[in-house]
Amino acid sequence: MTTAVAAPFRFFSLDVVRARRVGSSLVRVTFAGQDLEHFFSDGHDQSLSLFLPQPGQSEPQVPYELGDGWWQGWRELPDNVRAVMRSYTLRALRRDALGRTTEIDIDFVLHTPAGPASAWASAAGAGDRVVLLGPALADNRAIRFRPPGDTDLVVLWGDESALPAIASILESRPAGQRVRVWLEAHDAGNVRELATTADAEITWVVGESSVDALREARLPAAEHPYVWIAGESGCVKALRRHFVRERGIDRRRITFVGYWRQGMNEEQLRAAE
Repeated sequence: MTTAVAAPFRFFSLDVVRARRVGSSLVRVTFAGQDLEHFFSDGHDQSLSLFLPQPGQSEPQVPYELGDGWWQGWRELPDNVRAVMRSYTLRALRRDALGRTTEIDIDFVLHTPAGPASAWASAAGAGDRVVLLGPALADNRAIRFRPPGDTDLVVLWGDESALPAIASILESRPAGQRVRVWLEAHDAGNVRELATTADAEITWVVGESSVDALREARLPAAEHPYVWIAGESGCVKALRRHFVRERGIDRRRITFVGYWRQGMNEEQLRAAE
């Protein structure tokens, strides 16, 4: 049985229900489990920590029975035993008639050469077991997209790691709200139509950096813009400087999230931070 850990987050033991390709190098994995009745999120860029088993294991090894000491206990496990931990964004959740979460979706980008999470996702099948550290409260600090109430223009930028969040954000925007989006894809097979009722213009940049494209773009006039940028850390920092210094946008109206860093895996990135 899982236990609460540092509310508003807790561990969830989950099983894969199905996995399917949603792009040439994108896999959507659906998870379910009784624990999900305690999973709550009202965010559109909800961050999660996913724990995957090592090769040969039937389930990931996470010492959540240690309560608040789980992190140190996890770090002390042997490398070939300790569960692989990766950060992901919730793509979607589904609830039953009583409002209880029944399924969640997470999108994985497949890489060559494959890292441990990419290798796992490419072979994921019904019944595979994972552990998730996720939200037990609908409004939690792992939700970053929070446009102020007076926002009259939303600007979004992200690479493929931010595609699930941007797709969810677009689905949530009210009809007619002005939204301008730049998405960077390394694989043209991942480009798709994104559903929204907002007044949205979406620019895909394939096979090259989209940072310069956004720098050179003309944005609609707005008194109260809000900017959300997420993806590779170097690009995110460069764009934040651009919006503050060159476009004069109040830094308090810019949300920026480094999902990954070029040349570093997640363990190295966490150590550096």
